[in-house]
Amino acid sequence: MTAARTATPSTARAINDRLALDLLVEHGPLTASQLKILTGLSRPTVADLVERLQDAGLLHLVGEAGARQRGPNARLYGLVAERAHIAGLDIRLDVVEVAVADLAGSTIASATLDVPPDSDPDRAVHDVLALLDATTDAAGADTLHTVAVGVPGLIDPATGVLHAACDGLPGWHARLVAALRERGSVVLENEANLAGIAEQRLGAARGLDTYVLVWLGAGIGACVVLDGRLRRGASGGSGELGFLPVPGTGRLPTCTDCKGGFHSLASGGAIELLATDFGLVGSAEDVVRSAATDATGAGAALLDALAERLVLGVAALTVILDPGCVVLGGETGRAGGTPL
Repeated sequence: MTAARTATPSTARAINDRLALDLLVEHGPLTASQLKILTGLSRPTVADLVERLQDAGLLHLVGEAGARQRGPNARLYGLVAERAHIAGLDIRLDVVEVAVADLAGSTIASATLDVPPDSDPDRAVHDVLALLDATTDAAGADTLHTVAVGVPGLIDPATGVLHAACDGLPGWHARLVAALRERGSVVLENEANLAGIAEQRLGAARGLDTYVLVWLGAGIGACVVLDGRLRRGASGGSGELGFLPVPGTGRLPTCTDCKGGFHSLASGGAIELLATDFGLVGSAEDVVRSAATDATGAGAALLDALAERLVLGVAALTVILDPGCVVLGGETGRAGGTPL
């Protein structure tokens, strides 16, 4: 049996500081009294953290609460949003999106670059880094505190190594991640997990501590959150729904090849092939978006057929995890919207 761990004073201060900063991002400027109420901390503890955050350049005095209040208790403290900047890179199979934000989470500059999967790896890495630098300059940021990178594929939680999933990864993906890590702090995460976290903070899963997001795009994945914690699994493979064996698909997937599994029914390519049965041609995202506006014709029939496929994967997740809420995400999931 392991001994119970207690937080050290420095750990407790860090936790309190993070809590206060999160509240300032959510609510805007607050007085010390409001911070005391929202955090549940004592008045001396709040006074200490306010002083500490001011000394760190993260907090500044922005005014007073109102005409009825004067003095120290009326002082409004706000986040110094420009104190640091972070960048987010959404790396897909053939495109990269970059956004630079301040500490308040406000996007200041963004850009997009098409990178074909067969691009020369060295050229692709050079072009993406140049795009990141240009976007950082456009945001008026001298440096980046952290770069958060969302990618398809598996990320080993122990080593941080990126591995391919169903459809493989272009050769430039791993090289780009390595180049970014040479520059500074990098947070690498699976794209479905990032989408799931966003849904909890801003979207359909807001307020929930147990839910699943099913990612429908070129490939298929899932973000699994149970009891308030993102579950990655022992090797980072939690939620790789494309590998789910499905009888009748012609073959069984292996640990490195998901062909024949759920991927063969609900991946982007599978949906495009299904759409041709109803006389619809185009990318999975386009045909599903078009179908979502067709209440009676071929589009409606396509959505029904697609839903019958999706329910196989969703049912497997629900009977094992009992998430209570399943959110459809990814390009195709968003395209289907409420009708899907």
